[in-house]
Amino acid sequence: MDSKKASRRKFLKGGAAAAAVGAIQSASGQTPAPAPVKRSLKDEVAYGERSHYVTSVRVAVLERPSPDEFGLTFHVLTPLQDQVGIITPSSLHFVGTHRGAIVPDIDPREYRFLLHGMVDRPLEFTLEELKRFPSVSRIHFVECLGNRARADHKTVQQTHGLTSCSEWTGVLLSVLLKECGVQKGANWVVSEGAEEVKGAGSIPLAKAMDDCLVAYGQNGEAIRPQNGFPVRLIVPGFEGIYNTKWLRRIKVVDHYYMTYNDYGHISKDPKVAGLNLQWGPKSVITFPSGGQKLPGPGVYQLTGLAWSGGGAVRKVEVSADGGHTWKDAEIRSQVHRMAHTRFGMTWKWEGQECMLQSRCTDELGQVQPTKAQLAKFFNQPPDYYHTHGVQGTDNTIQPWRVAADGSVSNAFA
Repeated sequence: MDSKKASRRKFLKGGAAAAAVGAIQSASGQTPAPAPVKRSLKDEVAYGERSHYVTSVRVAVLERPSPDEFGLTFHVLTPLQDQVGIITPSSLHFVGTHRGAIVPDIDPREYRFLLHGMVDRPLEFTLEELKRFPSVSRIHFVECLGNRARADHKTVQQTHGLTSCSEWTGVLLSVLLKECGVQKGANWVVSEGAEEVKGAGSIPLAKAMDDCLVAYGQNGEAIRPQNGFPVRLIVPGFEGIYNTKWLRRIKVVDHYYMTYNDYGHISKDPKVAGLNLQWGPKSVITFPSGGQKLPGPGVYQLTGLAWSGGGAVRKVEVSADGGHTWKDAEIRSQVHRMAHTRFGMTWKWEGQECMLQSRCTDELGQVQPTKAQLAKFFNQPPDYYHTHGVQGTDNTIQPWRVAADGSVSNAFA
């Protein structure tokens, strides 16, 4: 009997330490709950709201507030530290606009989508006509090219908050292209949005015929205005800038275009222009992460997200000693191609200073690199990307420093 009581006390003690994770995560990643706002039953029934105790919000990038003094929205970041699972709520999906373009107010009844260029039959579709085609739903991440960690970033929301993952619903672009009849010699498509800057981007026709989606749904409802209402293009695994929002037309062409979005992505070798647009394997630990604090030594549930533009995540490893040794993490969600994947592991912190980091391997066998490995590959000094920052698609490993008092900070600082 006494041994059973002792075992029970031991279990409860260990369980309390593990359970502390949830409390830390919410306390570290969220602001105190405001006083409850009284809402009518009619309002609650019409469109439900989250509990007023849940206060996780998006934040603007450090260098530019959104909206700015002119009322323009540039980039706002997803609170990855508060997310559970792999789906980002539509209301917390990151936002990126071209030079602070005003979000277009498009009446879905007036919406038109033009598919033209090197096709046999140029066609214009209304939203209702698009919905007459067979629909598909796919889970994919979208990530902005600017999603890169810097030394002045303090939290995972700041280092990695320009990526989000949703279930997108719409028509496969290949279905619409076949409806129009693609002509011989065509090998690129150029998509254009309806915002003021007329953001446009070139992607290979092979990609367009593979898995691209002309989407009108996000997470079970219409796409939200900041995310491209009423229709946007989803280009799985490619940089976010090619996932054109407020899609108004796609032109089928025979060469790579120099558009507003394409500028800066041209390779010195025109034969490979635009072919480096796919995200490599990437991961980040979201708990414990920068700005959070462990209350003391004990058992915790370490967790994070992994993804790759090259396909499905095959393995995630975690190191607690700055990359000297690695241990396989558990995959704790369904694995979808070009989608966020939740990983985790039971981790015992002894109270000493340590360095936490994760690395992802995708189905192509690509392994997430460190900044030092990237510098070596491009023949730069070992600390070059630590001091200068990575240009282009940055999928390097993010280390978090856990101090002896339990506080967690960006190890690049």
